[in-house]
Amino acid sequence: MPAPNPAALEFLLTRRSRPAPTLVSPWPDRAELEPILTAAARTPDHGKLEPWRFIVLSRGALARLADLVAEIGTARGRDPAEIAKLADHFDRSGRAVVVVESPKSSDKIPAIEQTYSAGAVCLALLNAALAAGWGANWLSGWASHDREFMRRGLGLADHERIAGIIHVGTESSPPPDRPRPDLSAITEWVEA
Repeated sequence: MPAPNPAALEFLLTRRSRPAPTLVSPWPDRAELEPILTAAARTPDHGKLEPWRFIVLSRGALARLADLVAEIGTARGRDPAEIAKLADHFDRSGRAVVVVESPKSSDKIPAIEQTYSAGAVCLALLNAALAAGWGANWLSGWASHDREFMRRGLGLADHERIAGIIHVGTESSPPPDRPRPDLSAITEWVEA
């Protein structure tokens, strides 16, 4: 039986994503990010398929994606305020990790389980970044579901999609807490 880890439990009970606008330089470098990616890759993965992969974005790539958001959003007739808000997420960030859902063909492991695993990787990466002392936020937005953005911006194959984009930086101000779910309203205990 594993030994209790009160510090890890306390971290999970008090964890809080940092709002993207509060993330500033310095950004984690490769050596600082590799243990975070390693922790995220330890996510449960039924069948050991690794139905996900990482794309690490630096400042130049994020600026390019901000421009692509503006281009595609305008071509799609999206609301200019919506375009500007999403472009700003990329434009102000200095480091982000795209978790790409990359499902594998399997007779044993349903596609939905692979999707769940990719989502779990996003949360594991977010929590690992926070545990390492960085500010982090899991963002997506309409462009994350746009096939042209996925293909042109990130080179994703037709069978791949963005599970999440985790922005990582230095926290410039502590985040306010937010209301949490009422455990009694969302939990059912079944004894027999």
